[in-house]
Amino acid sequence: MSNLTSFQKECFCGIIKSDKALRMLLADKSNEFREIANNIGYPTDSENWEWIILNFCLDFSRSFMIWTDLSMPCDHNAVHKSMTQMRQLARGKTNMTEVTKLQNIAFRIAEDFKSICMRMDKKDFAIASM
Repeated sequence: MSNLTSFQKECFCGIIKSDKALRMLLADKSNEFREIANNIGYPTDSENWEWIILNFCLDFSRSFMIWTDLSMPCDHNAVHKSMTQMRQLARGKTNMTEVTKLQNIAFRIAEDFKSICMRMDKKDFAIASM
């Protein structure tokens, strides 16, 4: 199951809300989406490429949690996926500053998406309780 699907289930954020959140995020971060896509070699002229990049960023954010939280369970597949993502981001870079910049972009995209979804859920909850 993709991180996007599991995130939607965790936050009760369905496809429609996720789509709206992605559109809101793209209004501010479309250049960052393109930068990640170009650096990992994913074509931006394909259909729904933004969802692929968002899922990559959510996966990367989860990898970061696995790296930093010692209490989080870490299996072989998660480690392998994490290293594959790192390799995709680092390919062709000449120094760690370039890699770190891409890591920060991917992490921020994921965290901003989660934040938008959470705000949408709180707003819906406030409207429903009126």
